[in-house]
Amino acid sequence: MNAAGNSPPWLPATLAGAVSFAEPLARHTSWHVGGPADVFFKPQSAEDLALFLAAVPASVPVLMLGLGSNILVRDGGWRGVVISMHGSFDELRLTGEGNVYAEAGVPCARLAKSCARWGIGPAEFFAGIPGTVGGALAMNAGAWGGETWPHVCSVEVINRQGVRAHRLASEYRVSYRHVEPPVSGEWYLSAEFRFTPDAATSLEKIQQLLEQRRESQPIGKWSGGSTFVNPPGDHAARLIDAAGLKGFRIGGAVVSEKHANFLLNEGAATANDLECLINHVSTTVSEKHGIRLVTEVRVVGEPL
Repeated sequence: MNAAGNSPPWLPATLAGAVSFAEPLARHTSWHVGGPADVFFKPQSAEDLALFLAAVPASVPVLMLGLGSNILVRDGGWRGVVISMHGSFDELRLTGEGNVYAEAGVPCARLAKSCARWGIGPAEFFAGIPGTVGGALAMNAGAWGGETWPHVCSVEVINRQGVRAHRLASEYRVSYRHVEPPVSGEWYLSAEFRFTPDAATSLEKIQQLLEQRRESQPIGKWSGGSTFVNPPGDHAARLIDAAGLKGFRIGGAVVSEKHANFLLNEGAATANDLECLINHVSTTVSEKHGIRLVTEVRVVGEPL
């Protein structure tokens, strides 16, 4: 595999989805940085994805991508396959009283608003997650005190061989921003959620929460979302602020003045700028507070 735009010999000829080569991942991440992926695939269906995965050699790395938040792709790109779930896998429906089926590519904000219209919840916290259902499942994402997995009944997954399976939520070990699956090497296709009738859930409440978010976070700026996981009993933003790091910059990357746990690309940052800034913030907080911050953002790919 290489980044020269060549079609690999293993690529199936009957795929329904779109395939591109040497695709700049800066086009597909919320930080707007990242070098090219050797192969970039947007499947049209689970069957299409299964056909593709079954053909990918075991030696070729595979990266699943949703809305591209909470991930930093290095400037050298991804030497392998990137599969984009956004724009497909977008089915969302009420399947029973309080039961919701959501595919992995559904934006979390859409799930929140749909639950409000259906009068079930509590689900408004999903509106504060800047990603898709697949990403929320992978990391037990949450906002405003709510988390994803307490509402999961079951999931459908797919592995590297393109084999699909259904798994119960009870098979997973879940904690704060961490999910341990029963089998490694699987990706989420969909989930069945369970909510209850909730008169307090409304679109107005979601709008109020989103307004609070806009007032406290740099919404509309190029960021990866929250950069660090909150340590037990504290907040990463408080520790970063107390370390005097608001406004600190490396190249085109800067610590947000509005919310210190957000690192911003002001338009000309490289992935290396952002990675160096992440490391600087972590080291400085450790030196000043004796607490080593753990990244919520995944850093992947090759440096230049």
